[in-house]
Amino acid sequence: MGPKSALLLQGPVGPFFRRFADELQRHGAQVTKVNFNGGDALFFRGPEVISYRDPIDEWPARFRALVRERRVDAVFLVGDCRAIHKPIIPIAHEMGIAVWVFEEGYLRPDHITLERDGVNGNSSMPKDPDTYREEAANMGPAPKAERVGDTFVPFAIQSVLYACAHSVSAWRYPHYQHHRDIRPLGQGIAWARSAWRKKAYAVKEKGILERATGMWSGNYFLVPLQLHCDFQIVHSDYESIPAFIEEVLETFAKHGPSDTRLLIKHHPLDRAYRDYTELLRRHSERLGLVGRVHYIHDQHLPTLLKHARGVVTMNSTVGTSALYHQAPVKVMGRAIYNVPELTYQGSLSNFFCEIGSVDSELFRDFNRWMREHNQINGSFYKVRDGICPEREICKRLDSQESTGGDEGNDEVDESYPRLA
Repeated sequence: MGPKSALLLQGPVGPFFRRFADELQRHGAQVTKVNFNGGDALFFRGPEVISYRDPIDEWPARFRALVRERRVDAVFLVGDCRAIHKPIIPIAHEMGIAVWVFEEGYLRPDHITLERDGVNGNSSMPKDPDTYREEAANMGPAPKAERVGDTFVPFAIQSVLYACAHSVSAWRYPHYQHHRDIRPLGQGIAWARSAWRKKAYAVKEKGILERATGMWSGNYFLVPLQLHCDFQIVHSDYESIPAFIEEVLETFAKHGPSDTRLLIKHHPLDRAYRDYTELLRRHSERLGLVGRVHYIHDQHLPTLLKHARGVVTMNSTVGTSALYHQAPVKVMGRAIYNVPELTYQGSLSNFFCEIGSVDSELFRDFNRWMREHNQINGSFYKVRDGICPEREICKRLDSQESTGGDEGNDEVDESYPRLA
């Protein structure tokens, strides 16, 4: 059985949590939603809502009381590293409450992620390659994933609406601090800058893709960067993206074969906020890499991956795309796909020197396992006929057995439904 009393904390921007709550209620669950700012309130209204407006250090105690009061047996949220979520996860574990964490799809596009207890570096996904081989062998063929289509426009619209609602009603939530700067004026200026940079980079990088698929093919390492404010940085030993860049460049200068290059690809959503041109110029000159390091932006990623000798990433989901395109991957942080025999497990210096390969059968089994356990076809931001991730999630929860306990008691120790 699925949850009897579900508590929804902060979700993705947009109405996804509203649709999800409606589906939970159709499956017989009582739903409580906590809104922390005006953006949350814009997209989720109704009698199920509690607005939290007190200081953040009082939130864990309020959460504990809320779980008891509502006899909550499952918590759902997005962003297990957010300040409003991180402290309540161990409390939920202590109270025997299931915590389900949503995330953008590990398999992209057309998927969202839902795992129990944590995602990305906090994921409990196995690291034993034989687990994927053995379990996939007992699964039937994966159902075809339906295409959702382009989600950027609905995501952008919902993000702007969320930011505006957050800003105009900030006085109602005086203690709330968002995990990113989403002030509308600043964001408007940033995205105007992004549009200008996109055009400028297109001119500056003209001919790069032709060289990557021609004279450079098979002789460059692609380094996809992540957002400067990405929580994924927490799941690494780096304090920032520049620190990651510096280590990659220094290692490449010492160990990269002289006929190879680095193509460092900026994250498209970070174009508005960061420019590493000067940083890369300075380090390239210091390390004798001028002419061998290329800073790129809006080039076609699948094409770059097909022609790359290898991919070096902190823990970006580009890593799974690279494996799909048979590009060997070296992970420098903690990623769900950093599995022995799937990604390169040696040092970065050796990775630059060796001609690697990808076990395509293991990658197929790995994907099959995820499709069964934590990937749901669909999108947070776009509704399309025939694709209903909310319904699929509830079906998966309903298909699991759960033994009910003394709900609302601190000492609840019963097991709750898992996707796995």
